[in-house]
Amino acid sequence: MKKLVLAEKPSVAREIARVLKCTHKNKGFIEGPDYVVTWALGHLVTLAEPEDYHDKYKEWRLEDLPMIPGRMKLKVIRQTSHQYQTVKKLMKRNDISELVIATDAGREGELVARWIMVLADWKKPFSRLWISSQTDAAIREGFAHLKPGKDYNKLYDAAVARAEADWLVGLNVTRALTCKFNAQLNAGRVQTPTLSMIVQREEEINNFRPVDYWTIRADFGSFFGDWRDSSGQSRIFNLAQGEEILARIQNQTGTIKEVKTEKKSEPAPLAYDLTELQRDANRRFGWAAQKTLSVLQNLYEQHKLVSYPRTDSRYITSDMAPTLPARLKGMAAGSYLSLVQPLLGKTLSLTKRFVDNSKVTDHHAIIPTEQPLNLAALSHDEKNLYDLIAKRFISLLYPPYRYEQITLVTEVKGEKFYAKGRRVIDQGWRAVSAPSKEKDEVSDDQVPEQSLDLFKKGETKQVKKVLLKRAKTKPPARYNEATLLTAMENPGKFIEDEELRETMKGSGLGTPATRAEIIEKLLHTSYIERHGKELVPTSKGKQLIKLVAPDLRSPELTAKWEQQLSDIAQGKGKKEAFISDIQANTEHLVKEIANDEESVYKADNISKTKCPMCGKYMLLVNGKRGRMLSCPDRGCGYRQQEKQEEFGNFRSSKKASMVNQKLINTYSDKEDVGTSLGDLLKKAMAKKK
Repeated sequence: MKKLVLAEKPSVAREIARVLKCTHKNKGFIEGPDYVVTWALGHLVTLAEPEDYHDKYKEWRLEDLPMIPGRMKLKVIRQTSHQYQTVKKLMKRNDISELVIATDAGREGELVARWIMVLADWKKPFSRLWISSQTDAAIREGFAHLKPGKDYNKLYDAAVARAEADWLVGLNVTRALTCKFNAQLNAGRVQTPTLSMIVQREEEINNFRPVDYWTIRADFGSFFGDWRDSSGQSRIFNLAQGEEILARIQNQTGTIKEVKTEKKSEPAPLAYDLTELQRDANRRFGWAAQKTLSVLQNLYEQHKLVSYPRTDSRYITSDMAPTLPARLKGMAAGSYLSLVQPLLGKTLSLTKRFVDNSKVTDHHAIIPTEQPLNLAALSHDEKNLYDLIAKRFISLLYPPYRYEQITLVTEVKGEKFYAKGRRVIDQGWRAVSAPSKEKDEVSDDQVPEQSLDLFKKGETKQVKKVLLKRAKTKPPARYNEATLLTAMENPGKFIEDEELRETMKGSGLGTPATRAEIIEKLLHTSYIERHGKELVPTSKGKQLIKLVAPDLRSPELTAKWEQQLSDIAQGKGKKEAFISDIQANTEHLVKEIANDEESVYKADNISKTKCPMCGKYMLLVNGKRGRMLSCPDRGCGYRQQEKQEEFGNFRSSKKASMVNQKLINTYSDKEDVGTSLGDLLKKAMAKKK
């Protein structure tokens, strides 16, 4: 008898098959003496469409909403049905005794396999391969210690709950908005509150009114000091006050009233989880979150150099500690050799700052594997991302950065001027990597660092020069992908309820695995745009937020749902209670839209091209193959490329609607090739009449 291994992707399946000595390649699977390895192509099975429940849902009508099936059905995805049939046939083979789920070790990976098992009616035993890296050693170790499949039933429950919630909220609210306002509008459980944060920030910027303020800096020759009032505030909002201080201290002698010397120790930043890595890559390289995930996936699957990407933990477990020397040895190449050598052959100093079992759930932090590093095999982007991960990992094994902080307070005519400097005692982990900071993370009120000598209390210093500098208060910065990921991870400040805000710590909008996808979806649907590194809401995005119910645009409800999903995965909550809550909220959200008699949606993407079918001015929208012209009337549904195509191309275009395709094929002549699409359709319609 053989075991059937189900991987998520063909590339992963090939690696598993190689390790398991499966060499006989077939269409859709690879077979060996003990194992048959097959794969999904992402999801092979999905939730059924509304029209699969009832024919009336083929038409979008507000009176048919909400759609709340008694029991959610599954269906095979048409585009990948051939692979589903292959997997199903393998499951039915008499010589297959057991299934090993080897899909991605996470919530969505569990769903990929379990839905296939449900639809194929798998009744035999099954186990779970749960590994955090794709190295040969990790695969062998994983198969030597397979987990019982039932251990992950709660994770599967959470995955189903997430999928059904997104179906209920997304499809119902999207249909309600589209029918109510006769426009192509869509909303979602996570994307809408995320968009709301971007729109809210834009409103704050637009409503912001700058105010003048002044700061004072005194030059004492060997150092400079910045003025602060008794509360530590550096800004003066009254010019007369600033000028009075300036006149009073000019050319005067100050006295050093305080010399404070503190020895400080700064530990290395925590290891990366996916969100933190996406933030850092955006700050340093300007990468989109989706690009970071894509490059990271290559480092994990193809090169096997890093551990599982879609993690929300920044710690490792104690049983991993013995593997660290091998990981260091594997990465001892190129510029990393000199950084790793001081750590090899010595006992590593590990604390709960890095090793903490209580802070690791499904997967540990993203760190290098034991796989020998071959830098020549990596692309430029892969080298850049690996460099971040490698140096962050190495720095955690280095001593803390230690320095002496010196603070001087110099008083001139009753006014206090502050100066700060530091003397490095031990570079520690900073010899490996320097932290990156976003500009808006640095407060204007912070005293800037400078090189300071040791001074004595009571020393006098002549004021050489005084500068009264004018500035303006600044609006909050627009979100970029780094700051938006932070806001999605910690939406607490958008939640008014203090008790709920506390319970939401550690939860957020979406998961590390889905946040990049949400941002890309908002961009693709033209709700936001990239202006350089900034994310700016469009008119469509701003209008949508006004049209949806307050519950859906608030991160409060969605963050609460995410917390409930996490509880289900950990066995602290019930899927049935969660879905019941979602169903009730869906009814409420649809009712709010249906009863809205005041709101109006006005498209701002109207083109000058009329629809050849109904005569309405068409909308310019983003399609999968570029910009499209789309009829605003859903009953018409006509679409064409923004740049009109030749008739020959159009005839074979999969994008052409069935009605138009039949019309052209039936009523057009061969000599019409080259005629513009609009003229061609008019001619065809005239012949029909």
